[in-house]
Amino acid sequence: MTDLVVPIVFMLCVVIGEALLLQRRQRASVDWHDVTFNLNSGHIMLWLFRGLEIACYGYVASQYSLGWLDNWPSVLVWLFALLVWDLGFYWLHRLHHRFRLLWAVHMVHHQGEHFNLSLGVRNSWYSSLTSIPFFMLLALAGVPLSVFVTVSILHYGIQLFNHNALMPKLGLLEKIFVTPSHHRVHHVNDLAYSNRNFGGSFIFWDKLFGTFCPSLPAEPFAYGVRGETSSINPFWASNLPFLRYCKLPFRPSASPARFRSNAGCMVSGTLLLFAMVLGYIYRFGYGYNGLTGEQAALFLLLASGAVALGGIAEGRGWAVAVWLLVALAFPLLLLVALGWHQPYWVLMAGAIAVHGCAVAGGWGRTVCAMPQGESHG
Repeated sequence: MTDLVVPIVFMLCVVIGEALLLQRRQRASVDWHDVTFNLNSGHIMLWLFRGLEIACYGYVASQYSLGWLDNWPSVLVWLFALLVWDLGFYWLHRLHHRFRLLWAVHMVHHQGEHFNLSLGVRNSWYSSLTSIPFFMLLALAGVPLSVFVTVSILHYGIQLFNHNALMPKLGLLEKIFVTPSHHRVHHVNDLAYSNRNFGGSFIFWDKLFGTFCPSLPAEPFAYGVRGETSSINPFWASNLPFLRYCKLPFRPSASPARFRSNAGCMVSGTLLLFAMVLGYIYRFGYGYNGLTGEQAALFLLLASGAVALGGIAEGRGWAVAVWLLVALAFPLLLLVALGWHQPYWVLMAGAIAVHGCAVAGGWGRTVCAMPQGESHG
């Protein structure tokens, strides 16, 4: 589905492009491991789950539409969708800050401590799932699925733009739209600021409902969330908040890292995995008209790859082995078992297999000195 694939490709290009530009200008130090985590965090799984959000919307729109917009001109339907989608997002966003269970999903986004475009794609695995109820008014009113998808992409594109690190204030546009200067306020790790500026595209919702804050604090500040830092493994980052909420004892290992991975290893692995996600989305589209065995197998490989890359970032020995198995499983599944011999699949499956073998052979990894008396096993 090109209406989903093209925005993801655009997102990848602008995120990496901004990071390279920041590094070249030396206006800010670029933490490439942080950029990689933001890309790998929830965005791979989020796009896989987004199909369920779209399927739910399509079902409600086709079965329970009240037909309020049936006789409206197309221009008014689009205008209604643009405004009501953003109103729904405002309340989605605000309530995610208000209720602990929803905050357990949203806090992953706020734990990023560097404000740049990659922060705009840092999400929990479950972000799409908790969005579902907030857009059902559009479906009930009769906004077509195609309009909903297009409007969603437009709004999410604006929200990505609002995380960029380079843009100054935008003059008169600041009075109508959410801009990077507004959204920087929202990411300050002080509740007096982070509980402001909830709007996605239009700032007038915050002004209407009393949550607008015009500027950053005058005193020194930091971005992120105060307290415990996020895990750099996307599995734990997305699931630890729920484990804490439910007071369950499961925790990631606290053992020291076995090795350190360099930026080239992590960025290339993440981009290769994203290439597989693009293929998944293009092949299966919205993907929930009936889950097939081949779709489930590819989904599991992608999820396992995301967790393995997070483990490699943590310096875990098990993650190298899992990444190697996942990387070798891609050509076995796609080329041998499924017979997908199109050039794209052959190239990507081969490239990810080479990457897995290279990492297993030591490329991109520097072994850490173990504390005296500790086993290397």
